[in-house]
Amino acid sequence: MYKLFTHNDLDGVGCGIVAKIAFGNEIDVRYNSVMGLDFQVERFLERKDEKQNKDLTLYITDLSVNEKNEKALDEFAREGGKVQLIDHHKTALHFNDYDWGYVKVEYDDGRLACATSLIYGYLVHHQLLEPSAALEKFVELVRQYDTWEWEQNDNLKAKQLNDLFFMVSIDEFVEKMVPRLERMDHFEFDEFEQKLLEMEEDKIERYIRRKKRELVQTFVGDYCTGIVHAESYHSELGNELGTANRHLDYITILNMGGRKISFRTIHDDVDVSAVAGYFGGGGHAKAAGCSMNEESYEIYARAAFIIEPMRQDAFRNHYNLKETAQGCLYENRNEDRLFIYAEESEQWIVERNGNPISHRFSSFEEAERYVKRNHSAWLARDEHYVAYLRAFMLKAKR
Repeated sequence: MYKLFTHNDLDGVGCGIVAKIAFGNEIDVRYNSVMGLDFQVERFLERKDEKQNKDLTLYITDLSVNEKNEKALDEFAREGGKVQLIDHHKTALHFNDYDWGYVKVEYDDGRLACATSLIYGYLVHHQLLEPSAALEKFVELVRQYDTWEWEQNDNLKAKQLNDLFFMVSIDEFVEKMVPRLERMDHFEFDEFEQKLLEMEEDKIERYIRRKKRELVQTFVGDYCTGIVHAESYHSELGNELGTANRHLDYITILNMGGRKISFRTIHDDVDVSAVAGYFGGGGHAKAAGCSMNEESYEIYARAAFIIEPMRQDAFRNHYNLKETAQGCLYENRNEDRLFIYAEESEQWIVERNGNPISHRFSSFEEAERYVKRNHSAWLARDEHYVAYLRAFMLKAKR
C-alpha cells in the first residue's frame, strides 16, 4: 500500500493523478495546504506502528516538512520505514542530503522542473508506471504552467488546464483526468470543457479589469511593489498587473479571507521566493507566497490601506504618446507635471514642473520607470498635454 501527501494546487494534484494511474486503488492521496502538511505527517508518524501502516510507502510531493518532521522522517527511514520526498523548490534542496529526499529545481537541458514531472520521471524510472503519450502531454502542461514557461511558449492549453482545475473540486478534477489519461492516446479537452473555458476567460478578463483600478503602489525595503486584494486568479492577475506596470518590482496579492499573501513578478532580476521566505513562506523565483502574520499584515495590509489606488495611463491618446522624442507628459495626485523628452545626445530628460532633474537616462523606459516609481505618476490625457504645451509656448514668447 501507498500513501501520498501532496499540495492542493495544480502541480500537487497532478502528482496525485500520476500516482493514482501508477498504483490504482492501492494508494491513498491526501491534498494539503502548505500549513496542513506537517499536521498530516505528524499524525502519520504517530500511527506508523499500526497494522495498516507497517508496510506502507509514504510519498510527499510538492511540499516540504518543517525541521521537526524532517528529523522524525529521517529516524523513521533509519528504522526501516519507506518514505520518499519529491520536490522542486530551491528552499527544499537540503533534503537531497537524505537518501529519501529527491529535489530537483532544473533539468540538465535548462527546463525548470515541477513536482508532477519529477514524480512521473521517478515512477517511470523505477518501473512503477508505464509511460504514455497522453500522460506525458498532461505532465508537460502542468510543468509549463507551474514554471510559467507556458507564457513564453504561448501555450494557452497549459493555462486552460489550470483554469479548469479551479472551476471544479479537486475530487471531480481527479475523477475526470485519471480515466481519460488511462484510455486516451492524446490529451485533449472535451467539447463541454472548451465551452466552459471560453466563459471562464471572459470572467477572468472582467475580474482583472476591475482589479487594475484597485492596485496601490508603495516601497517595501528597496522594492517597489503593487498591492491588490484578491481571492481568485492570482497567477493571471499577477502577470497582467506586472506586465501593465513594468516599473513595479513585484505584485503583492492579499487574500484576507484565507490570510495568505501571494507574490508575483515578471522580472528576471527579482526573486519573490526570497520575499516570501522572509515571512516564513517560499515558492519560485517568479511566484511565491506565505501565510499572513502580524509583520506582513502591518507592511502589506495596514500601511497600504491609506494609499490611494494607482491611476492607469491614458489609453486613447493621439498626441501624448510614450517614447516620442518631442516629449510626453505625466501627472500625479500632487498636481506635479513630469515631462519626458529626448536630447540630441539620445539621452532622456525628466522635467518636474518645468525644472529638469539632474540625472539623465539612457532610455525612455528608464526615465518612465523613475517617474512612476518615485512620483506615482501616470500618462496624462491629450487635453492636459495640449494645455501644458500651450502654457509652455506662451511662457517662451514672453
